[in-house]
Amino acid sequence: MHSPEAVVCEGLVRRFGERDALAGLDLSVQAGETVLVTGPNGAGKTTLLRILATVLRPTSGRVAVAGNDLPGRAADVRRTVGYAGHDPLAYADLTARENLELYAALYAVPDNRVDEELDRVGLDGRRGDRAAELSRGMLQRLALARVGLHRPSIVLLDEPTAGLDADGRDVLRRFLAEPGRTILAATHEPEWFSGLEDRVVRMDAGRVAT
Repeated sequence: MHSPEAVVCEGLVRRFGERDALAGLDLSVQAGETVLVTGPNGAGKTTLLRILATVLRPTSGRVAVAGNDLPGRAADVRRTVGYAGHDPLAYADLTARENLELYAALYAVPDNRVDEELDRVGLDGRRGDRAAELSRGMLQRLALARVGLHRPSIVLLDEPTAGLDADGRDVLRRFLAEPGRTILAATHEPEWFSGLEDRVVRMDAGRVAT
């Protein structure tokens, strides 16, 4: 018996001016799968994740996340998805804890979960530090804490190993190994994920390469 599909893309197109970042992409991800998306720069990996995270709207084609068609049911998708892109989305003048408190309020998440997430990513000793004082690797950890805050069933990660030191990568590996989630991760380091992934999808020129 097949698992329900967490992500479905059929003929997905995203155009920027006259350039197709996605050029009729077809992709299906089953619930509970960990899928790595690889490919050269400009292949469309980031554009795909941003559409699935409702940051971008598709130009044409069909895309559904957790059974919700986009863009029409974007609000439902946001409750289901956790997304960490190239920008950690941290407010520089707020502390690590205040940043998570802001997102907790947006998602109606209990306050105690903020400290749980900071502990989980190893930032319990830095919770009172402003985001501007954190290293890139620490900001990546803060982004992981934000992603897990509302317990999403689908996690989208764009180059999650970038900027992480050895301890940060251990945090990421533990995060990826937690059961019960669908994970789609764009990466230039697929070998690092060895043993965590269910399959690897290679993109090129806006489509899944065959």
